[in-house]
Amino acid sequence: MSLPLIESLDTLIVDLPTIRPHKLAMHTMQQQTLVILRLRCSDGIEGVGEATTIGGLAYAGESPESIKTNIDTYFAPLLIGQPAGNINAAMLRIDRSVRANTFARSAVETALLDAQGKRLGLPVAELLGGRVRDGLEVAWTLASGDTAKDIDEAERMLDLRRHRVFKLKIGSREAALDIAHVAAIKRALGDRASVRVDVNQAWSEAVAIRACQALGDAGVDLIEQPIPRQDVLAQARVSARSPAPIMADEAIESVEDSFNLARGGAAPVFALKIAKNGGPRAVLRSAYIAEAAGIGLYGGTMLEGSVGTLASAHAFATLSKLEWHTELFGPLLLTEDILVDVPVYRDFELKIPTTPGLGVSLDEERLQRFSRR
Repeated sequence: MSLPLIESLDTLIVDLPTIRPHKLAMHTMQQQTLVILRLRCSDGIEGVGEATTIGGLAYAGESPESIKTNIDTYFAPLLIGQPAGNINAAMLRIDRSVRANTFARSAVETALLDAQGKRLGLPVAELLGGRVRDGLEVAWTLASGDTAKDIDEAERMLDLRRHRVFKLKIGSREAALDIAHVAAIKRALGDRASVRVDVNQAWSEAVAIRACQALGDAGVDLIEQPIPRQDVLAQARVSARSPAPIMADEAIESVEDSFNLARGGAAPVFALKIAKNGGPRAVLRSAYIAEAAGIGLYGGTMLEGSVGTLASAHAFATLSKLEWHTELFGPLLLTEDILVDVPVYRDFELKIPTTPGLGVSLDEERLQRFSRR
């Protein structure tokens, strides 16, 4: 019997509306843009992947347009005609010819895993070593910037039993205003919820030292990337003085970054993102580095749609420790989905599919309706 080969890689840029504007330190999202990859194989199996970034080039060095162009122009010729079932060989082939482009790599690796899972009748989590949990607790981001609105939104999520971990996007205003905003929300929620903040690199070291102390005193449980990603030594100094743990996020743009941060003692918590490491298998390499160094883990997101979110969930489900939980809420931020069956969120968790591959089926009509022409 001949081995199945990769026949084609087709990419679509999909623009989906969101339930509200989503404000970050560097950008305010009015919609979310996904790059959907359909990898077709000679045995008739199709694998689906997703690459999603935030705000064009506002967040990272890849945009939806560059991801599509690079997959079409560079990745596809490398993979067409190659064995579809050998994911190691396929990704090594890419490694030899393509530098960086971790978002595009993640879409390709995800599609290969999805196809192989369908081929073998196994969920992706089992291909990655086997799940140790069937659901992942998911944080919700409060990003309106209005204190009363954010408190009301958090109370609603608690009543629905959808979220009890809340992250606030801060850093676009004066630090004192942000601290007052966060402290008021923590007072209102008390011990019923965990409150964390994401600064998205907005502070200097001097501001971060004072602000992190105030946030810790206010009861904040975790502070994400308070200073620019390049200054690893400064991040280590801030971390050493902060009463609340510091989490590295933008500082991790590759598996190698994870190693260097762990070696430098830069942060006691790492955010894991498949897009920034290069795929579900790649993100697990960062996780194992962190585990070996005694660093806590948090399952991060690029606010992916359902395909990318479930790809992350399958990877995170295999980790023995995920004490800071996840923020895989991307699909909940969207008013439309491109899947026939949307991800299930219940009792504070995202449930992980048990069907082969990622457990997704594309809704062809919606996919075409929201794709760019």
